[in-house]
Amino acid sequence: MIQKKSLIIIIFSLTLIVGCAGIPVREAVKVDLNAPVGKIEGNQFTGIRFPFNVSALPGWKVTTEIPSFMVELGYEKPGLEETEVFIFNPSTQSNIQFDFTPAGRYATFSQQSIESLITLGMGSFKQELQEEYGKDIQVEIAPTEAISLKGVQFAAKKFATYTVKGVKREQGWIYGFTEPYQIFILYMILEKEGANDQQDIKKILESFEVLSKK
Repeated sequence: MIQKKSLIIIIFSLTLIVGCAGIPVREAVKVDLNAPVGKIEGNQFTGIRFPFNVSALPGWKVTTEIPSFMVELGYEKPGLEETEVFIFNPSTQSNIQFDFTPAGRYATFSQQSIESLITLGMGSFKQELQEEYGKDIQVEIAPTEAISLKGVQFAAKKFATYTVKGVKREQGWIYGFTEPYQIFILYMILEKEGANDQQDIKKILESFEVLSKK
């Protein structure tokens, strides 16, 4: 399946292409990789390396460690290692991950460009699923849509639904920008009777907030 790492590479390459000329629009962003990713208090994550907060819900767990089951779901470990925080439902394995990366000095963004980039970045998704699960797999890809996140200038969402081993999955990507960071949020919902993971993911996203740099 398409991974965060490949999505970042595709989008990063495209932003380089469209933003390599002219005068730099920002200073180079320095990230202290020696600083802790953040702190977890109860169900609340507070970022230290990057300025954002997000909360888990009752029954969900928040961690900065890669949940072992995510590799079993088809995620590649190298693509998970840069993620700042994971939130997941242990009983269903539905999950959401948050990752920040500095924007390039010349890259410029708008709502239109964010929507175009996430659409192009997902172009190979169906092909990758067919290679992994066979050509008969049925994949429904939703239209790209704008999404509002606290403290985020521009953001867009795209998702697909498909079924693996009798379990329906919704896999979604949110790509955003707020000066000076690109934001990647990936989620997967595994349908399970009695669970309300789709609404829970929505509430987790509502708790997400990028704080202004002082």
